[in-house]
Amino acid sequence: MPELMPPLRSMLERLIAAPSVSSVNAGWDQSNLGVVEHLATWLEQLGFGVEVLPLAGSPGKYNLVASAGSGPNGLILSGHTDTVPFDEQLWHTDPLRLTERDDRYYGLGTADMKAFFGLVVEALKDLDLRHLKQPLVILATADEESSMCGVRSLVDSGRHFGRYALIGEPTGLRPVRMHKGVSMETIRLHGRSGHSSNPALGVSALEGMHLVIGEILAWRRELQSRFRNPLFEVDVPTLNLGHIHGGDNPNRICGQCELQIDLRPLPGMQLDLLRGELAHKLERLLEKSELKLELTSPFEGIPAMETDADAEIVRVTEALTGQPAGAAAFGTEAPYLKRAGAETIVLGPGDIDQAHQPDEFLGLARIRPMIGLLQRLVRHFCL
Repeated sequence: MPELMPPLRSMLERLIAAPSVSSVNAGWDQSNLGVVEHLATWLEQLGFGVEVLPLAGSPGKYNLVASAGSGPNGLILSGHTDTVPFDEQLWHTDPLRLTERDDRYYGLGTADMKAFFGLVVEALKDLDLRHLKQPLVILATADEESSMCGVRSLVDSGRHFGRYALIGEPTGLRPVRMHKGVSMETIRLHGRSGHSSNPALGVSALEGMHLVIGEILAWRRELQSRFRNPLFEVDVPTLNLGHIHGGDNPNRICGQCELQIDLRPLPGMQLDLLRGELAHKLERLLEKSELKLELTSPFEGIPAMETDADAEIVRVTEALTGQPAGAAAFGTEAPYLKRAGAETIVLGPGDIDQAHQPDEFLGLARIRPMIGLLQRLVRHFCL
């Protein structure tokens, strides 16, 4: 182990103290370079070849690729360097300072998921990377919490990083081999405003949206009757009516109305087909009205993911944890790594209940089991 390599707690302190919020709101958005630079230094000390890759069109955003060994297979240990925004006044401690209390480490990114990288480095301190028979690759991405531009950039490069991948998102040390997708859609209706005393003077976008909502809720019932997967806690696709805004005054006919929805499809449901289905239903609903329909997607969306139950990465992590591989409702970078040719599992020491919450924490009891698990995975797939 290199003499200058810091102890685990010191690494976690530095990772948590390096701000790396990603947000679609420019006022919150930050660079992740501080986190990437820490990781680059430590991984270089361990003998990795390290690349810090700026993201085209995203100033201040960087991916890190650290590689050791060579061969056609190998293992990827992957995660994202960014966090969500935070409400500092709701925290009982400084969110950017690692605080130990009640057998827990508190701080922004302890569970989701900057602390994972510290555990990876700690696990690799005791392994001799000179004897790797297959490659070991560490991926640290930007902007998973907002645009997924980091992992999409890596996949779009066409590079092969490894045959097997573990993403350290918070799963409570339980392997997750499938998760739902995430799609957010915006529906806008353009009508015509007018004086409320005479309905004939305008075309109400708000009344039109009432019809649209009814159609969407009927579509939700239809989807939930067509698709079901008992491995999920909520075993059907969900569709949430999240935000609506229309009109400006009680005595004006509403000229414009906007609805934003969140759709969580199960594995096997394709985002582009679902968007096409929604568009067809709403166009047919409004074809005889004077309303203009506009459909947009605020972001590309995250596909649902499923790794086969008999895949080696699934069988090995089940054996090492003693837990059957399950399912999660949240999205991850796993479908993108699968697209790059890697059998992928999601498995990390944090709990998803702590993610995006004030007083986020990682239980100290999870640290050593996770480090041991990482070491056994590297030995199995690379040594």
